[in-house]
Amino acid sequence: MPPLKAHSKFSIDVINIVAQIPKGKLMTYSKVAEKAGSPRAYRAVGSILNRNFRNQGNQLPGISGIPIPCHRVVRADGHIGDYAKGPKEKEKLLEIEGHVVENGKLKLMNLA
Repeated sequence: MPPLKAHSKFSIDVINIVAQIPKGKLMTYSKVAEKAGSPRAYRAVGSILNRNFRNQGNQLPGISGIPIPCHRVVRADGHIGDYAKGPKEKEKLLEIEGHVVENGKLKLMNLA
C-alpha cells in the first residue's frame, strides 16, 4: 500500500474513523461512509478496509503498531460482513469483545 499521503481523502478518513471505534462498539459500513462524507459509498469502505488489512497487516499506513479494528465494522442488517481472515475469525474477535453472534448475525448491535 502506498504511503498515507498517496491515498484519497476518503480512504484516509475511513481509516481514521475505523481506528477510533472503541472496543465493544460497532459501526456499520454505511455509517463509516456517512462520517467520511460519502453516505452511499459503503461498499468502498469495505474495499478500503480489505485492501488495508491485506497490504499493511492490519496496521494504520505510515504509523506502525496501531491496529485498525476493521472487525468492528458490520453490515446494517446485523450480519457481520466480510473479513480478510474469514468470517469465523471476525466472529471470534467480535465474541471476544462481548458481542453475541449466531449464524453470522449479531444478536444485538452495540453501535458507536
